[in-house]
Amino acid sequence: MKVYDFKVLLEPDEETGGYVVTCPSLPGCYSQGNTVEEALANIREAIELCLEDMAELGEPVPDTTKTLIGTVLVTA
Repeated sequence: MKVYDFKVLLEPDEETGGYVVTCPSLPGCYSQGNTVEEALANIREAIELCLEDMAELGEPVPDTTKTLIGTVLVTA
């Protein structure tokens, strides 16, 4: 079994509390949780489900090494 390193983005949910988490390598793959730990567990499950669907459709897994995380400083 191959191990994939998917980058995820966690953002606070200002309306309901908790966190919204997305996976940029898998458009439409997102989840949420009340804590960071819960959000990460939930996105792991969502990613696994996305990968299962992709396998059933014969779609390749995206190259996770192409997703980079960076920071941009802006003065306003």
